[in-house]
Amino acid sequence: MARFRLDIEYDGRPYSGWQRQADLPTVQQAIEDAIFRFTAERVSIRGAGRTDTGVHATGQVAHVDLAGSWTADKLMGALNAHLRLAGDPVAVFAVEAVGEDFDARFSASARHYLFRILNRRAPAALDLGRAWHVPKALDAEAMHAAAQTLLGRHDFTTFRSVQCQANSPVRTLDRLDVTRDGDIVEIRASARSFLHNQVRSMVGTLKKAGEGAWSVADVRAALDAADRARCGQVAPPDGLFLTRVDYD
Repeated sequence: MARFRLDIEYDGRPYSGWQRQADLPTVQQAIEDAIFRFTAERVSIRGAGRTDTGVHATGQVAHVDLAGSWTADKLMGALNAHLRLAGDPVAVFAVEAVGEDFDARFSASARHYLFRILNRRAPAALDLGRAWHVPKALDAEAMHAAAQTLLGRHDFTTFRSVQCQANSPVRTLDRLDVTRDGDIVEIRASARSFLHNQVRSMVGTLKKAGEGAWSVADVRAALDAADRARCGQVAPPDGLFLTRVDYD
């Protein structure tokens, strides 16, 4: 039995998230089905992040154990061929043989997300499904200033889905930067781990700061309240990308 690390990108729009679900298309299921078609092995792969319905990835990581004799290069070629034949918008862009102690989820030391906002009156054409269209003008500098008050170790209950299954709402947020490039506002978030819907919840709250509806103090008060009802609008999944996973 050999273990392989898979680095993956995907368009999340056709899928009900990463994690396998009964009777719903998921990214995990698409990859496992592709593996079965050329190995005849029914395997379960483990991903570093359980991205939600409609969320994309440019740097998801997973691992898989296979009984057959495969080189990393042949495995990547076979996987991509069968994903393409099935019409799945998923690509495995790197494969590496790793030791049994490597776990895509539990060995991860940091996860990095990008959220893209298309901030203009005109709706999206090329960015449809890959950015949140916000027609009202946003002040990216005000959003960034508000974001800095969320950095550090906190109880993030305000920014946690009621369906979150994490044992604790306490997380350490290492980075939350907001920048603008033309009509695109980018929010980049980094932490060892995130709560369910945490990034999208923070983005929705920062949007209120960008519109001038909330001050930095209002955002901090929402965090300190540890009350889900104090969260701003939860941003849609369209603009969210898992961009990288770090390992020590």
